Amino acid sequence: MKNRLLRDMILILVGSFLFATGVNAFIISANLGEGGVTGVSLILLYAFDISPAWSTFILNAILIAAGYKFLSKRSTIYTIIAVIAISVFLGLTGSWVVHTNEILINTIFGGFMVGLGIGLIVLSGGTTAGTTILARIAHKYLDVNTSYALLFFDLIVVMFSLTVMPLEKALLTVISLYVGTKVMDFVIEGLNPKKAVTIISQNPDQIAKMIDEQIGRGCTILNGRGYYSKKDTDVLYVVIAKTQLSRTKRMIRKFDENAFVVVHDVRDVLGNGFLVDD
Repeated sequence: MKNRLLRDMILILVGSFLFATGVNAFIISANLGEGGVTGVSLILLYAFDISPAWSTFILNAILIAAGYKFLSKRSTIYTIIAVIAISVFLGLTGSWVVHTNEILINTIFGGFMVGLGIGLIVLSGGTTAGTTILARIAHKYLDVNTSYALLFFDLIVVMFSLTVMPLEKALLTVISLYVGTKVMDFVIEGLNPKKAVTIISQNPDQIAKMIDEQIGRGCTILNGRGYYSKKDTDVLYVVIAKTQLSRTKRMIRKFDENAFVVVHDVRDVLGNGFLVDD
């Protein structure tokens, strides 16, 4: 638990720093917009010169108070920490500016850093509040991909950004949001990959015991029947981390060199020792 907590805190702080740096150094320096509460904060910045550090904190605090019941206790605590960290880093990196002769550089790298930051925070179990809370609610109750739900809500904010920026900048903001969404999607789903392994062997009990004791994962034994041989056989099914795959295959060959092994990509795994969706 202590290691998990330390990991989560590091992810939140690093993610918050990357998020704030992306907004200040790339997005604001090119007078681009952003989605969610940050996008609203940028509208207030361009229209009334209100610091995003303060407006982001106040708006997110309101949304957390209104939507905390849709998050778990852990997610709520992590979200509060992330909101405070983002506001602090927005203030500390306010003078960081990256000027380029090509606005697409700001667009792409701004979206990359913002998406990476949000992805790390969501990976820890928290959110950046704002429309991320709405996206998490949509994912929880409508089974909608978190990243794309967030993009939908962010696009609504971009429409309002047209009141303070030209259409060209708004369209570039959409590109930035899309880049951020793809990066966030990769971080959330790609950095925590799982593999499903189906095994047909003459020594199913030995292999199942090996996977349970040495890999640390339980197996499900399914009843199968060979079409050609007409013989009944046991089929093992197990979900493991990608980093455990090579070792698992080596140990399977140790017990049965003729075992038939099929490896499948897994998008989401919930429960039974794996990350539980909040």
